Amino acid sequence: MTASMSLAFSLVGVAHADGTTPGTLVSSSASPAPIPGSVDAARITYWSVGPRDEAALSTGGVYLPPGQAPAGGWPVIAWAHGTSGLGDDCAPSVVGPTLPERDFPYLSTWLQKGYAIVATDYVGLGTPGVMAYLDGKVQAHSVVDSVTAARALYPSLSNRWVAIGQSQGGGAAVTTARYATEYGGESLDYLGAVGTGVPANIELALLPLGPGVPPVAIPDGLTSYVFYILAGLRSAHPEIDVDSYLTPLGKQWVDTAETMCAMPFHDAVAGLKLGEMLSRPLAQIPNLYGVLNDYMGVPTSGYDRPVFIGQGLRDIDVPAPSALSLAAAMTANGEPLTFKTYPGDHSQTFRDSQPDAVAFVDGLFGRR
Repeated sequence: MTASMSLAFSLVGVAHADGTTPGTLVSSSASPAPIPGSVDAARITYWSVGPRDEAALSTGGVYLPPGQAPAGGWPVIAWAHGTSGLGDDCAPSVVGPTLPERDFPYLSTWLQKGYAIVATDYVGLGTPGVMAYLDGKVQAHSVVDSVTAARALYPSLSNRWVAIGQSQGGGAAVTTARYATEYGGESLDYLGAVGTGVPANIELALLPLGPGVPPVAIPDGLTSYVFYILAGLRSAHPEIDVDSYLTPLGKQWVDTAETMCAMPFHDAVAGLKLGEMLSRPLAQIPNLYGVLNDYMGVPTSGYDRPVFIGQGLRDIDVPAPSALSLAAAMTANGEPLTFKTYPGDHSQTFRDSQPDAVAFVDGLFGRR
């Protein structure tokens, strides 16, 4: 990355002479992975903000619904995708979603209902650097700035928008909800957010990790998530020297995490014991909880628009206590939260919650 690309942002939204203002559209091309039902689809590259508040590039997709745009333009859904992996060839704007049989019908439904979709890949996924996996504030910048960039390409897009996400994207959408007004400035009219399978308080699971802990293999998906977190944390916080806490085998797997997409990586880590990946306890990292909470903690206060969170009671990817504790904290803080539980697992809840999400979003736009 050039020196001009690494200039730090002093104020979000302020124009920079070097052209790196967040939300600035850099390039566009025809989408190689359009959402079924979209009548126009483009892949965009735009400027956003990275883990150390430096200028950083992100890519994403823009998908228009059929018909003529209404007065004021197409209402916008900023889609935050779930875990796709950290390798540059895992970017959904290029290859589509990790679970197309699940995600395409969900996204197509929004198009059918007259919403345009702007879908970031997140900074570092298909662009220079490593994607800071679960770094909420970086993901929030990627989401907000994608809307600004998309509107520069398509004047038919309204400035009124909501954020919606699942799993990793559920956390991204809810964190975006906390910062959208601040990051978007006066040019955007942010209305609210929907998150399902929100990975809240996951940082707590990392606190006890160390040699021999845990001593047994945990579900493959959770193991891969930990490697992705360590890879993202290593990139975002080089001062921690994450490698010094890893065994040679652990370093090998964190290195591998930077290059592999989600499904093959889940299979590759099957049977691994995280306790064999660490040479010393992560708790030796100074202020470990503070570092992790700043990096990946989902905010529990400061929301200025309504938020909907849906959680599956049989979810083992993001267990129910994760979202339940988040909902309890947000409720105690008087935040504008609508929280609903569903009987299914991670993916089933994503699908089953859509009618409630549609009603919620329609209400935000005054469409019902």
